[in-house]
Formats: sequence, C-alpha cells, structure tokens
Amino acid sequence: MLKNKKVLHNSGTQLPLFVEKDEDGFYVVECPLFEGCYTQGKTLDQALKNIREVIELVLEEKDNRNILHSYRPREISLHTITL
Repeated sequence: MLKNKKVLHNSGTQLPLFVEKDEDGFYVVECPLFEGCYTQGKTLDQALKNIREVIELVLEEKDNRNILHSYRPREISLHTITL
C-alpha cells in the first residue's frame, strides 16, 4: 500500500471529482476516472479525505494504475443545465 500512496502523492496529476451535497446534508464525492470510485462525508473536508483513501485503494489494481499514468486531459469543465 505504501507504494500506491507514493504513486498518488508524487504523480502531480490532478484528478476530476464530482461533489454533490445530498438531501441528508452529506457530501458525495466521485472520481469518474475510476469505476466505482466514490464516497461521502459529513463535511466537504471529510469527503475529500475519504475520496483520497478510496483512490489509494483503487490504485492497488494494475488496470487503474495504468489509467492514472495515461491520463492527460487538455481541459476539464463541468456544465449544468436546468430542465
């Protein structure tokens, strides 16, 4: 696990996260780069701490490490529409 933490902390790669406050007041955070990579927290700080831990666990899988190493976005933006 220490090896994966080193990969995450030293990669310098900024990962996209979706953050939404749910109806119960919890912050739900998802990293769309990795399948099933989401968590929640009572505060935004806690949710962000939790997603970092989830990403570290996800990176134990070689396929996900390959995704991380090949991830080179040129631009990221989030848009919403009202229906």
